Amino acid sequence: MDIITKYFPDLSEKQIQQFAALGDLYTDWNAKINVISRKDIGNLYEHHVLHSLGIAKAIHFKSDTEVMDLGTGGGFPGIPLAILFPECRFHLVDSIGKKVRVASEVASAIGLENVTFSHARAEEIKTKYDFVVSRAVMPLPDLMKIVRKNISLTSHNALPNGLFCLKGGELAGETAPFKHKAMEWNLSDYFEEEYFKTKKVVFVAV
Repeated sequence: MDIITKYFPDLSEKQIQQFAALGDLYTDWNAKINVISRKDIGNLYEHHVLHSLGIAKAIHFKSDTEVMDLGTGGGFPGIPLAILFPECRFHLVDSIGKKVRVASEVASAIGLENVTFSHARAEEIKTKYDFVVSRAVMPLPDLMKIVRKNISLTSHNALPNGLFCLKGGELAGETAPFKHKAMEWNLSDYFEEEYFKTKKVVFVAV
């Protein structure tokens, strides 16, 4: 938990309590329904919670921003972002029902009121959002084809509406089709841990 307050020192008491509760909740749920690799659950805060919050180093969502988290799994990056941005609304989507159940139960346990959930495939979601966020579910061009329909054209944040992805490694091939519409942030510029050496936030404007 200390790694979260290290990089986000201005959290409210409620946010600190919500982040602190995630450790036991995910450990308990993961023993029943495997949403995080058993070998990796000990790295929950660094590899999953802080990694999710990397998106907040690229953008500070304004109040009332609507965000869809596609392929949320057990709730990443959606749940950490929803804790960090309580004035925004997050809709977490996954095609695997038991993963959606874990994310929903965790959100309920910490009193997170700005999240909703869908057990659905991306193609079934018709609603429009300001942003779509995702953790490396597929190559960017494929993902953009699916979610373009879900991104509103009316922007009210510092960046135009679009897609944020947490990715790793060399991404020139994936971003090439988008040219000037794509941006990258190296998470190693913000987080000093070795894990973030090759991790990036990638943004594609709609």
